[in-house]
Amino acid sequence: MEFNVKKLASDAGVFFSRAMQFTEEKLGQAEKTELDAHFENLLARADCTKNWTEKILRQTEVLLQPNPSARVEEFLYEKLDRKVPSRVTNGELLAQYMTEAANDFGPGTPYGKTLIKVGETQRRLGAAEREFIHSASINFLTPLRNFLEGDWRTISKERRILQNRRLDLDACKARLKKAKAAEAKAALWSDEVEKAEHELRLTQTEFDRQAEVTRLLLEGISSTHVNHLRCLHEFVESQTNYYAQCYQFMLDLQKQLGSSKGEIFSGTFVGNAESASPAAATSPPAVAAATLPAVPTIPVVPTIVGVPNTVAEGVLNPNEVKPPASGTRRARVLYDYEAADSTELALLADEMITVYSLPGMDPDWLIGERGNQKGKVPVTYLELLS
Repeated sequence: MEFNVKKLASDAGVFFSRAMQFTEEKLGQAEKTELDAHFENLLARADCTKNWTEKILRQTEVLLQPNPSARVEEFLYEKLDRKVPSRVTNGELLAQYMTEAANDFGPGTPYGKTLIKVGETQRRLGAAEREFIHSASINFLTPLRNFLEGDWRTISKERRILQNRRLDLDACKARLKKAKAAEAKAALWSDEVEKAEHELRLTQTEFDRQAEVTRLLLEGISSTHVNHLRCLHEFVESQTNYYAQCYQFMLDLQKQLGSSKGEIFSGTFVGNAESASPAAATSPPAVAAATLPAVPTIPVVPTIVGVPNTVAEGVLNPNEVKPPASGTRRARVLYDYEAADSTELALLADEMITVYSLPGMDPDWLIGERGNQKGKVPVTYLELLS
């Protein structure tokens, strides 16, 4: 107990004297041993590396996990040396909701089918995101974190030791200077000068040795840069693979939705023989409300009352077509459409037109009118309004 008290008192005295010496150096009241320019450059380079590594590490963590609470939780698990629990990604959660919604709406309905397709793609996107996060954490974040928690701590420790050695060296220089000044006045101080010179030699040796150790560690920053450069390439490769997967998944989904788009719209909005049958009366209200009323299909006969023979034969003369007494609707054009021939009507996105169906027409087409202009228009380019 007594030994510990004496040691604490000694340490406190050393700390106080070094603090006083450091303050005097700052005020210009004491001499300071300066390090050479190369050493100072190594120190500045090391500090720069540490500062930017911290910033890059923090921002990469934000990129991979935007939720700050989740980042704190992962940090605590790592500090406790416990496995971080697996989390459902946002894409996977969205996929789950879409699948459950499709089951409620009816997986056989157009909306339900599409929800299932989009949900499956979201699940694949979420799985790709999980794989990218895992790869980036191992190949990029871990090396940066290891540098800050390993190599940099060692460098900081040796720099503090070097700083203390430098303060000891300057203190010995100051004592030797005082001893020589006293020796000039009285020969009795010759022993003090010899003792001060001996202490100076010892502290100079310790300082030089510590400076060499610190210099070697600082020069190792170049190797750190090389290692981090390799990790950066791996991070970019992982990110490239991730975005390439996402792009391919979305292309596949777009093709799936594009192939079924005409079927969905024609089955939902365009009246046909089935929509005019008694079974249509038992269809859900939402589908019935969205179905375009059409003139009931009439068996093929030489002449259809009120409709020119050219229509029944599949050849449309816009001047001869007359809208039915009922069944016309307003429609908003979704995309620009260029007419292929004189029987079709060119469309401009966002314009409003009147549309209706005629017996014998392809269910993927409607008759569209804009003022005095009239012609066939594709259903998939329209949003039919109630």
